[in-house]
Parts: sequence; structure tokens; C-alpha cells
Amino acid sequence: MRRPEILAPAGDRDALAAALAAGADAVYLGLDDGFNARARAVNFPSDGLAEIVSWVHRAGARLYVTLNTLVFEPELPVVEELLRRVAAAGTDAIIVQDPAVALLARAICPALEVHASTQMTASSPLAVGLLAKLGLARVVVPRELSVDEIRAYAAGSTVPLEVFIHGALCVAWSGQCLSSEAWGGRSANRGQCAQACRLPYQLVVDGDVRDLGEVEYLLSPKDLVGLDAVPALAEIGVASLKIEGRLKGPSYVATSVAQYRRAAALAVGEPAPEPAVEVSLDPASLHVAYSRGISAGFLAGADHQSLVEGRFPRHRGLPLGKVVKVDRDTVLVVPAPEQRPITGGHALPEPPERTHASPALVPRAGMGVVFDRGRPDLAEQGGPIFGVDAIADGYRLRFGDPGPDLSQVGAGDFVWISSDPKVTRAGDKAAEAGRGALGRIGVTLTVRGAAGAPLVVIARAGRHEATAATTSTLQVARGAGLTPEVLADKLGGFGGTSFHLASLDGAGLPTGLHVPVSELKEARRRLTADLEAAVVRVDRQLAVGSQIAALRSPAPALEGQAHIVALCRTDAQLDAVLDAGAREVELDWMELVGLGKAVERARSRGARVGIATVRVQKPGEERIDAHLARLAPDHVLVRSWGSLAYFAALPEDARPALHGDFSLNVTNSITCGWVLAHGLTTLTAAHDLDREQLLALLAEAPRGRICVTVHHHIPTFHTEHCVYAHLLSTGKDYKTCGRPCEHHEVALRDRVELVHPVVVDVGCRNTVFNAQAQSAASLVPELLANGVRRFRLELVRETAAETGQLFEAYSQLVAGTIAPAEAVRRAAVHEQFGVTRGTMRTLTVLR
Repeated sequence: MRRPEILAPAGDRDALAAALAAGADAVYLGLDDGFNARARAVNFPSDGLAEIVSWVHRAGARLYVTLNTLVFEPELPVVEELLRRVAAAGTDAIIVQDPAVALLARAICPALEVHASTQMTASSPLAVGLLAKLGLARVVVPRELSVDEIRAYAAGSTVPLEVFIHGALCVAWSGQCLSSEAWGGRSANRGQCAQACRLPYQLVVDGDVRDLGEVEYLLSPKDLVGLDAVPALAEIGVASLKIEGRLKGPSYVATSVAQYRRAAALAVGEPAPEPAVEVSLDPASLHVAYSRGISAGFLAGADHQSLVEGRFPRHRGLPLGKVVKVDRDTVLVVPAPEQRPITGGHALPEPPERTHASPALVPRAGMGVVFDRGRPDLAEQGGPIFGVDAIADGYRLRFGDPGPDLSQVGAGDFVWISSDPKVTRAGDKAAEAGRGALGRIGVTLTVRGAAGAPLVVIARAGRHEATAATTSTLQVARGAGLTPEVLADKLGGFGGTSFHLASLDGAGLPTGLHVPVSELKEARRRLTADLEAAVVRVDRQLAVGSQIAALRSPAPALEGQAHIVALCRTDAQLDAVLDAGAREVELDWMELVGLGKAVERARSRGARVGIATVRVQKPGEERIDAHLARLAPDHVLVRSWGSLAYFAALPEDARPALHGDFSLNVTNSITCGWVLAHGLTTLTAAHDLDREQLLALLAEAPRGRICVTVHHHIPTFHTEHCVYAHLLSTGKDYKTCGRPCEHHEVALRDRVELVHPVVVDVGCRNTVFNAQAQSAASLVPELLANGVRRFRLELVRETAAETGQLFEAYSQLVAGTIAPAEAVRRAAVHEQFGVTRGTMRTLTVLR
């Protein structure tokens, strides 16, 4: 087996240096020019990128630049110029979300590798089969896949896979989170995630708030720790193991890189490597460096009882135990489980053992602790340990000044080890060491010669080669001559450089010969200089002139009468729009039996019927699309790349019309043209677009081919984690949860008392919809003038009466018989939390 690459995050120069010193095979970073998914990181200037690339290459590693956000139409020239800088600097690969960036990169510099970001939501072999046409060299699979699903993915894909192995987990599918966009105008698809998943929420069941005690961070997952999965992923043939953390410091980066580099080596039978500096390989240090709680994520499959604990949203470290007694400046702590499962609003009895494995940790003086008091309204206490006494069943911790206010600590409080000076110092040393010569690049030396001829040395380092010959000729030695030991010492003494001697082949040199040692050293110096130059050399051809116009694939205009298409989720909604005269409907049902009946009912009323696919297609879930196809809809609302690939591949006589939904994240004309060329009749503009950006897209897109959602509750989170299973059952997945979603309606109430509906789809995924409706009514006259003919009215939990009123209002608006203000007035009548312009306000454009 080939060892997987260890890919490390680098949010700043200290983290980058620490990653290199700890043994990272590659690093990924963002530019402060924008277009990267971690805008809050320090990041790196594009005009200094060439120096960074040289630094990384001299360390024997590869460098990937993240350009993993969506791109607005006016920004295409900016991105094109940025891509030229990135390619010219010698960057090994870019990580992208927007197909337009991939297409531009391929046109500008075919030698620059393109990796599909997890933000692209390439969640199945069918999806990556379609996206591979962008010229992908690698795909980052979603964090929601299990090891078994990754195995199936790899078996069905020719594109190498990269897997997130450690770090923070997003509760939403990457690329499918609109919470920051909806609530703060800070789109996660633009690198400005506001971490709404880390905020407190109350559970609302069938209209009533359910008390969950200390559990209130209902969407805040624990962190991923994938050490146990490394052997299986190596066996599958995963190309790269990725560590999350561009907002974290050198201690976290050095510790995680060293531990996963060791695990990957052991998984394939290689000897464990030695980092350039001493870094703790104790698994406990991995969690002390940074952890919101220990989880296998989805690598072991769904477990809705363990993924989210809900008592805290931030770093905790490693669980130590519970307080049993406080006595002046000492606290008695005994081991206890850190997980407190919650169901039905009541805490379950704590299990006798921990609910998942945590590394053992022996506390010592200097470590920091946090006392988890179990009530969010109480101030946390914490501080450094001054002394530790081991006792029969736990530890006696002594505190001093500075330290916690122990009068605010009591029996039952949970104790976490939150910091360790040794881990911090190791990170600082790694950050310092990584700035110097690390000697990580192995050199193979081949020596040949004969008496009376110069000694010739060929040095190979990866794909680079250099040759040097002595000025003097080889002479018969008086002693042992040029033994392998002498050659290794004089030719292979690469200390203080980027290189180390990997092997030496002296078979081409007869024994008993000699040249002056000074000439051996000079040959080594010339070889080192030539290899150093080769390692940092950039030799790339870039296309001349702008490539944007050529990449805007032409597509014919689509004329017709402007109309409203209602997307219904319940029988009552469907009947209401049919009664109101709808001639076309779209159906998004939670279960497939009811969906089939709804299709027949709409068809019997003479309406054209569209069916929405699930928003994410995991490996094997093409069977859902096959079921939808058997219902013979007039059209399919395509929500994922995998579903687009599935339906586009159907025989023409069995293929329904295809309309793309917002979740394909189309924000510019290049991506628009590429997606339309793969079989779509229309596509829905992404919800990340404001008025200015939407009109800019319409100006360049084929007329009539863009659909706009004119009224909806924006889907803020689309998540694999099931709130129903977690909080209304004891089951860990759909097989054991008892399907409470069939009997209850759940919502989440936020800090300002807005209540956000949670809806389950046929894949048992949850979508959290915004409490407030969003209307684009004020834009309808402009949209009509710019060729928009298809408008969607998307319903969530509206009643029949509310549905009919909405459908009538927006139909009249599109027909021009009422004004936008009147349409909004009618829409707002039934909305408990009002109607807003939402994402249609003007957002920031990068120029």
C-alpha cells in the first residue's frame, strides 16, 4: 500500500513552519486576496506566494492554494488574474468550489492541478464522474461519508480521493450551509462562516418548547478524531488525509501532523518517522491541543447520539473526571463519562463506562483545567494546576494564584484538561525549526569512475537530477581508498540544507581508488546548489489573454410566458395550488409512497409534475433517483451533481426535462454555461446572490434559462445529523431511531426567539429552514425585463389557506396585475416572523 499524504492546514507562517517541521507532506493555505473559505485566517499575500512556494518545496512538501468559494460575475477577471499569479508562483494545486475557477485554471495553465473542494459537494461516484470533466486531479470527499461509503466511492471513481481525518466538523454539508448568509449576510460559500451552528437553540416539538436542561448547543458537533480509521483508509487507497484547522496555531498543527504522519506510516508498514523537533505522540496531547469533544464523526457511520453532545460549543480538551469534593485550594476528581445522552427532554442515566474511547491522561502541575458547571448561565472557572496527588480512585488537584475561584466549583462539575505547556512549547519549537533547513528531501547518489578518469556523481532527488565530476582523476590509493563510508560522509554530508542522504550506489566505482577529499566536498556543494535550484525552479507556460469569453458556453434562449411554479411538501399544499389553477407543480416529499400518490393526483388534475431530488447523493443513493425516474415525472428538479449525472445519462426517450436547483451553487456565467451544457433546461440562481450579482449573472447568461426563487424560507442548514433521532429517540441511526419524524414536527428556537422549522427528507437528512420568509417581489419587474420566465414559490409548513394566498399573490405579481408591495403585503399576512428581502440586499464584491 502507498502511504497517504498528510495534508496540513496553514493559516499563517507559524502554522506553516510547524507543519513542515512535524513532517507534513503537503500544506494548504488561503490568500488574503479573498476567494478562500477561511477569510478569518491571517492568510498569505498573493504577491509573496512565490517565496512561500519555494520555502515549502525546499522542505520537500507540496503547496495547495484554496480558491474554494463561489465567484460572482464581476469577479471573474479578478479571479483570472489571481489564477495567473498562483500558477506562475509554482503552486502545485488549487482547491476549488466553483466550476468556473476550475475551467479558468485549466485554460490558463494546464500544468496546475485542480482539486475539488468538499465545498463542491461531490458526494458520490456519479458526482465526481461528472465533475471530472473539469479536469480534476483529486476530489475532497464530504465529511459525512463513512469508511464503507468511501470504499464504495473509491471503487466507482478514477479520481484520487482526499479525506478529512481530523479537526472541526461542520454540522451542515459543506457547500450547502446558508445560515450565515440568511442571518448575517456573511456567506459560508464566500469564506465568511459566522458559525451559527455553535449558537444555543431550544428544541420545539409540535409547537411546545421542550426543556433539555443543560443541553442547548443542539447543532454543535464534537471534533473529528480519525486515528482509528487511518489503516482502513490506507487500504482503500485514499491519496490524502486532510487535517482541518487554518484558524488554529502551531501547537495544534504540529501535534496533529506528527501523530497522523506516524499513523499513516505504520498503516502501510513503514517505520515511524522522526519529526524535525520533538512533538508528543501521546494521543492525549492531540485533544489537549484543541478539541470540542472526541468523535469519530461519520467515519464509523451515523451515530446521532454521540456526534452532538450539546453542552458546549468550544474547546474543552480532554475529559478528566468529575468533582466529588472541594476543600479550600484542592479539588478531588474521580473518572467519569463525559457524554450525557439526552432524550425526550430528560437526561438518561450515565453509563458505567465512557460512551466512546478517550485517551488516558495523567494530570500534572502546569496543565490547565476547565470546570464544566453544567449551566450555561454560570461563569466558567479554570486555571493552571499547581500540584497533583494521585489517590486510590482519582486525583487531588491543588490550585493557587492565578487560578479558579473554587467557591464557584462544586461536586458534580465536570473537569477537562484544556492545556498543556509541553504541547504549547513543542508547537513553538516546531514553528521556529520549520523556518530553517529541514533536510527532508532524500537524495540518491550514484558514483562511478575508473583509474585515470574523473569521479562522476549523479544525484537524484525525486524528479530532479544533477551531475558533478571531480577535476582530478582517480588514482590508486595507498590505503583503503574511497570506501562507502568515506563517500557517504563526504558526498552525503548534506547537513544544513534541504537534503539528506537516502542511499548511495558505489557499484560503478572500483575499490582502492582515491581523489582528494576537497574535491568530494566541492562535488557535493555543486550537486546541492544544482538540486536546490531545480527544487524551486518554476517552468510553466501560461495562456495569453483573457479566457473568460471563450469559456462562456453559448446556449439558446428560452422564451415563454412568465409563471410561478409552486414547490409543495404536503398534500394540503398541493391541493391548494391545484385548486388555485396551477398548471405546473414541483413535489418534495419526505417519503416515497406518498410521493407516488401525489404525482398521480397532480397528473389527474392536468398539471405538469416535477419531482425534486434529494440535495445530496451519497454512494448507493442513485437508487433514490431510479425510483423518482420510475414515477415518470414531466421534469426533475436536480439538486446534486450526482443526480444530474444520473438523469442526464438516461436514454433520451426516458429522460424527463431537467431543471437545476439553487444547491448547484451557480453564481456566474461560466459555471452557468457549463452546467446547462450537461442537460439542464433551466437552473435556479444560487441563494448567495444579491440583487446586483443576480442582475450581473442575468446579463451574461442565456436569456430565459435562469429560474429565481421568488418566495421561500431559506434553507439554512442541510445536515446529515438528525435532530429528531438525537433528541426524540435513543437510536443512533434511521434503523434504530423509531422514526419520530413521522409523528412529530420539530423546530429550533434561537436567541431572538425566531422558530426555525426542521424538515426531514427521504435520505433522513435534516434541513433547518429560516423562520422568516424571504421575498424577491421587489425585483420581479427587473427580472422579467432581464428574461426570467420561471419563478419558484417554495413552501415549507404553510397551511392550505396560506398556500393558496401565496400562490395567487405571486401569480398576479408575475402577470403584472398587482404591484410588488401588494404581493409582499399579502405574503406577510400569515408569516409569524415577517417577510424580508433576505439575501437580495447588496453584499460585498471583491474587485
